[in-house]
Amino acid sequence: MLVEKIIFSILAFYLFLVMFFKMIRKIDLVYVIVIVIQGIGILINFIEIIFDLKYNMVIKTIIYLISVIIPIIIMFLERKGKNFSELIYLSLIKFYKKVGNTKKSKEMLLALIEKYPDSYLAHKMLAEIYEKEGGMRKAIDEYVIAVDLDKKDYGSYYKISYLLNELGKKDDAIVMLNNLLSKKPEYLDATILLGDILSEQERYKEALNIYTNGLKYSPNNYELYYSMGIVYTMLNDFPNAKICYEKAATINTLLYNAYYSLGQINLIEMELDEAERYFTKSLEDEEQEPDAYYKLGKIYMLRGDHKNAVKFVNLAIQLDNNYIKVANQEPIFIPVKSRFEMPIIDEEDIKPRKTKHTKRELKAKKHLDNTYNVVGKLNIHKIKPNIKTKTNENFENENIRERE
Repeated sequence: MLVEKIIFSILAFYLFLVMFFKMIRKIDLVYVIVIVIQGIGILINFIEIIFDLKYNMVIKTIIYLISVIIPIIIMFLERKGKNFSELIYLSLIKFYKKVGNTKKSKEMLLALIEKYPDSYLAHKMLAEIYEKEGGMRKAIDEYVIAVDLDKKDYGSYYKISYLLNELGKKDDAIVMLNNLLSKKPEYLDATILLGDILSEQERYKEALNIYTNGLKYSPNNYELYYSMGIVYTMLNDFPNAKICYEKAATINTLLYNAYYSLGQINLIEMELDEAERYFTKSLEDEEQEPDAYYKLGKIYMLRGDHKNAVKFVNLAIQLDNNYIKVANQEPIFIPVKSRFEMPIIDEEDIKPRKTKHTKRELKAKKHLDNTYNVVGKLNIHKIKPNIKTKTNENFENENIRERE
């Protein structure tokens, strides 16, 4: 028993000296705390020896823990290249972040970086805080340092590209994303972002190549198919656009934007039954409702079913008063304009509807609408036999019957 106490005392004292010299070398408060705790453990052990006391198992375990086990763990971590002091600081920083004290987290990160400028995790965490606060340029600077410290930090590499794009530096973002994908071609977010930027710049064939390459690594990703659908739409390759939209909607049945786009393409091609089916499906998305109702109004007008045409246009107007002006300017509705339920509202009060659609989605929708105005109307002759032509007298009689 005495031998055990002597061995423990020698080992504990040796570890105490190791921690002491670490404290002197690093001038770090964490090591001061560690050696103070060690010293307490060693002192308690000496008291047991001198006064021939018999501590219980709990006290003995605590003594071993603070005097031997913790110092050995610290030495092991640092032999593996881990900085124990840095880990303690980062743990405290994460705690402050978790409880919502961002200010304290940032202060501690800045202090940690000043003490340990090569702390990869500190720079990355500081970048995340700057990004959350909206300081995109500061965030980029910190992410760049993080990447310099860890060349395989592809997440930070992507963040730099994303923030450059947000700042409008799209060409720089493209260069970064191409570099990232050359190192990690399966990085899905980078593939989608690069394709989207190229698509926004109307570099559609390049975007298509990026999305197609992405499918090699993510063959069942609906975003890639949907994005390809948009690109094919802008290239007026409607057969391939339909294939991609349908594939995307099959993978993600809640992708109502794809259903709406399929409805638009089928309307251009005067496939009215298919167009109606897709527009009806897109009604399940509240944001698509007014647009889909308006398109359904067009479909019923083309079929000669003026009653349903008026019903759906009125529903569109109720949900979005922008359709007051749109419906009045659409030639196909001229015969039934008087039956629209137009609320009394000044044009100045009509404001654009807020939407979650991206710029490229809105551009594709507008492109399909413009294509319908040019091409779709030329295809109306395909369905002329199904249209019941009505004179003004017929309309008056129909109105009378409805009132009765």
